[in-house]
Amino acid sequence: MEPTALERYTAAASRSSRVVITQYSTSFSLACRMLDRATRLHISNIYALVRLADEVVDGVASEAGLGPAAVAEALQRLEEETEAALGTGYSTNLIVHAFACTARSQGIDTTLTRPFFASMRSDLSVDTHDAATLEDYIYGSAEVVGLMCLEVFRKMPHAPSGHDCDLDSAARHLGAAFQKVNFLRDLAEDTSELGRSYFPGLDPKAFSDKHKDQLVTEIRADLEMAAIGIRHLAPRAAHAVGTAHGLFEALVDELDSTPASELLRRRISVPNRRKALIALRSSWGYRRKAAA
Repeated sequence: MEPTALERYTAAASRSSRVVITQYSTSFSLACRMLDRATRLHISNIYALVRLADEVVDGVASEAGLGPAAVAEALQRLEEETEAALGTGYSTNLIVHAFACTARSQGIDTTLTRPFFASMRSDLSVDTHDAATLEDYIYGSAEVVGLMCLEVFRKMPHAPSGHDCDLDSAARHLGAAFQKVNFLRDLAEDTSELGRSYFPGLDPKAFSDKHKDQLVTEIRADLEMAAIGIRHLAPRAAHAVGTAHGLFEALVDELDSTPASELLRRRISVPNRRKALIALRSSWGYRRKAAA
């Protein structure tokens, strides 16, 4: 049976989302390959919208020639388009359309999208954070993304029932860990190019090994809490999330062994060969469990 015009459009929108995740994140793209096709599509659709908004505030719009007010307007339009599409199931923006299709089918609503866009907006106006604003920022920019993905994982075949508190907590801790990793990875860019500081009461230029070690300790604690919930996911989701967890553990190890002064100069990454090895080990462990 031939697909309808809307089905063709939605398929094209989802293909656009897959291009975004492949272009911008080898780690998440690698982890997503562990998922079944339908789940992989939904996670890609979520990632693409999040990345689109992030690129608006992190310099792409400015590089294109937009002034501060125009950048803020672009982000506002994106949020309005997203909310409208959540209501109608359609957008002329392919990324927004793909996200809305996922959100409507998986139970994601404005209780998660609004905190996300609020955090994105704060990047346009807040240069420094205190403890309270940083907590709100991490929740909106990262923890809600983990909760969006969790809504998809909950609807997968063979997903265990119950354990809701553990799963919610794990999703939030994993999102927080990812965001704090990015604070360290992007320290050079945030400080020299964007003029941001995510460390309350600290001049980023005075960032020391002591400060780095404290944040690494927090990240490891978040990853430990996140691991508690992974075992309560559907097998293939556990495989994918476990792979992402392992990739970020490796990145934390790289950050841990890098002097703070070096983080102020360059962005740290895990070599692709090591990423592939982590994914291979994760796949081997998954296959052994499945065969048991």
